Amino acid sequence: MQAAIIILVFVLTYALMAAGRLPWLQVDRTGIALLGVITLLATETVTLDDFGGNIDMPTLVLLFALMIISAQFVAAGFYDLCARKITEATGPPVVLLALTVAICGGLSALFANDIVIFALVPLLIAGVRARGLDPRPFVIALAAATNAGSAATFIGNPQNILIGEIGNLSFITFLIACGVPALVSLVIVFAVIWLVWHKRMIAEAPAPPAAPELPVDAMPLEAVTTPTVPDFPLPPRHPQDRNQTIKGLIATVALLALFMTPIQHEIGALIIAAILLLTRKFTSRTMIAAVDWPLLLLVACLFGITGALADTGIPWTGISQLQEWGLLPDSLLILTPLTLLMSNTIGNVPSVILLMQIWPNPPKGALYGLALLSSLSGNLLLVGSLANILVVERAADFGVKLSFAEHAKVGIPITLLSLAFAVFWLAYMNWLPWLPEAW
Repeated sequence: MQAAIIILVFVLTYALMAAGRLPWLQVDRTGIALLGVITLLATETVTLDDFGGNIDMPTLVLLFALMIISAQFVAAGFYDLCARKITEATGPPVVLLALTVAICGGLSALFANDIVIFALVPLLIAGVRARGLDPRPFVIALAAATNAGSAATFIGNPQNILIGEIGNLSFITFLIACGVPALVSLVIVFAVIWLVWHKRMIAEAPAPPAAPELPVDAMPLEAVTTPTVPDFPLPPRHPQDRNQTIKGLIATVALLALFMTPIQHEIGALIIAAILLLTRKFTSRTMIAAVDWPLLLLVACLFGITGALADTGIPWTGISQLQEWGLLPDSLLILTPLTLLMSNTIGNVPSVILLMQIWPNPPKGALYGLALLSSLSGNLLLVGSLANILVVERAADFGVKLSFAEHAKVGIPITLLSLAFAVFWLAYMNWLPWLPEAW
């Protein structure tokens, strides 16, 4: 009975996350995963000790520390500066689009991409509106560049952090394996979005106000001289603090240096985060409040649910059978469609957590491939990555609505072209074979 409950909770949790939220309720993926954990605890199928034992704490600690480091740049106004560099650049819209892709892609390779998105989306929207441009292609470019750029390093996104921690991967080797495909993907993002959107990138002017019923001379002067414009919320602003920005840059360089030492990644990152919290400029409450706690909760809950399933022994039976048939995802023929399918159903973070919990001793080449392909697959559809969902929700808060079709029109070619080069690169550099070894 306990195994049956675990399987039912596992299937329902991942099925509902594939749908995006509970029908007719405002319960998102984090809420769905939390409800799954509560169900397991309430039915006494697992205990709190079991739940805690299934969580990979180094992954959560590293993710938390990276969010604190990224919060330093938010509070110092660094992201405001980046947004101004994009939107105030001289030149036609193609220049702004290129800067959006380059800056957002570069930032996402080094900082927690959810905080990058949360900070940059409203600033970018406000800036391109002020230039009379349609914000939609720039917002889509931000989302796609974030997914592509984050593929370059194992600190670029949550799934890469998980893979890097569990696989004990080298930062430099990871960059060598994934950096070139990530860079090529950024070029593809720019080219596809410009090709699809360049004729529609100039925003339509707001409709003029309706003709007044009263004679003009009977109306207040303000009503005659002031046109009506859409009322959009103002983005949060952070004054630029040069000293605090330099402090954040020094902390980032120190973090990368620590990654080259035998010190555990999560401990090194936690030390850097602790130093940043010791400041006279920003309160620790401000820094800690910038952490994406729902994302951390989602990761912890998924660890608990998939770990409970692994404890039943059922996944190991399936893995053993796949191994006999030569169908483990340690070849490009199997891993590529698998990551593309799983990323665009249950999402790339949940799918990687699932695979890492039930796949014993994957080869390091397969880990690099899983990180790269799952990150790039997130660009296919809006539901492909948590970054996409966060961008859409954040943009909607500031009056920009992105439809599923608008994203897919550029997301599908971006993903297929990016994956094609990534597969070629992984095979050419002998990171992964084309076919399973058993074949």
